[in-house]
Amino acid sequence: KPVPPVIMDGETPTPIENRPVVFDEILVPIEYEPHPQPLDPIKEIPVVRPEYMEFVFFGTPEKVRLKKSDLPTLRRCDEASASSMLNEFASEDYDNTILDCLEIRERRKLSDWAYLQMLDIIAQNAYPGQENEAQILLAYLYMQSGYKMRLGSDGTNLYMLFGSRHLIYGKPSYSVDGGSYYSLMELPSRLNICQARFPGEKSLSLSIDSSQDFAYNPSDTRSIVSAGYPGVKFDVAVNKNLLDFYSTYPSSSLGGNVVSRWAMYADTPMEEHVKTTLYPALREMLKDKSEIEAANILLNTIQTGLQYEYDNEIWGHDRAFFAEETLFYPYCDCEDRSILLTRLVRDILGLDCLLVYYPGHLATAIEFSDDSVKGDYIVLDGRRYVIADPTYINAPVGLTMPDMDNSKAKVILLRSTPRT
Repeated sequence: KPVPPVIMDGETPTPIENRPVVFDEILVPIEYEPHPQPLDPIKEIPVVRPEYMEFVFFGTPEKVRLKKSDLPTLRRCDEASASSMLNEFASEDYDNTILDCLEIRERRKLSDWAYLQMLDIIAQNAYPGQENEAQILLAYLYMQSGYKMRLGSDGTNLYMLFGSRHLIYGKPSYSVDGGSYYSLMELPSRLNICQARFPGEKSLSLSIDSSQDFAYNPSDTRSIVSAGYPGVKFDVAVNKNLLDFYSTYPSSSLGGNVVSRWAMYADTPMEEHVKTTLYPALREMLKDKSEIEAANILLNTIQTGLQYEYDNEIWGHDRAFFAEETLFYPYCDCEDRSILLTRLVRDILGLDCLLVYYPGHLATAIEFSDDSVKGDYIVLDGRRYVIADPTYINAPVGLTMPDMDNSKAKVILLRSTPRT
């Protein structure tokens, strides 16, 4: 059960003692892996007048070379027919299509999850109303891009199953060769699955290493005001196309530990438009402040400028936010605030952070250059991180929210982020 926020009444105290926080586990996030590479070398095929198919994904218009009038069709829903259709795609006629998809992936800085979503939209546009054919085209494009996939059939419908490095919650899966396979479609209870393997194939990663470059569709501007620091206010708008993408992002875990999933949200870079509009204003506001003063301003602004509400009350289930989502939606909880705080502190102040998980609660800890910063702290590999809790309203850096059980606390490591 989530721990409710605590409001510190009266005059804000200053931590006067140093108290070490003893924790029982360190969670190390799985490192981001580069995109898979095509299974076979794919070469540009010269075409005098290529035909393009246009499509839109997450509000972003793109096109790929694809001649819809010559697309193969499926004779029956069986393994032999599916294999025959895949072989037709394997001709050099579709090499340019794959090259265009891979070029968009790199140019738009798409994560594996965004790339899969794009390929699905391409397949649906190529075969409107023909789901089985669309699944085979999706399987071909995905497989040739280097990803691990399997085709399944229930006798009537075909399903492209994708292998995932992460355990995905709320989605049924099938176990094949010791790995978990999922689908973008609703899966039946029984499937016949072709288990053919392909050399060099890699499972999808849900980590996001770059800001996704979707077309910019700004939200209304929102003002976030600090109650503890009069005059401290910042205005922000976020890309609604990015928010639409984040709404598809599945809940998952790293290494089978659900607590570690917050590292994926916290380590996702902030969207470029927020960096170029909000970040300069924040730096100007904090330019003459010490590290502890600047951290307290950011902390109090998140504590008092955002409205707390439980996920179950708003969404009907637990849902963690990426930093941009917390800047956009009117309500957030402890995990969303902590993720946003670690993102801003790392990007604006250039200070490393940790996430600290207590049963039912998520807080943060900040590594300052000055070891004299007082308060509750964590020592890890000789480095000292001071607690900063964005849900302990009005509490400064250094104070742990009351009734937190440090004996059951877990430290979640985050990537270091240089000043940007």
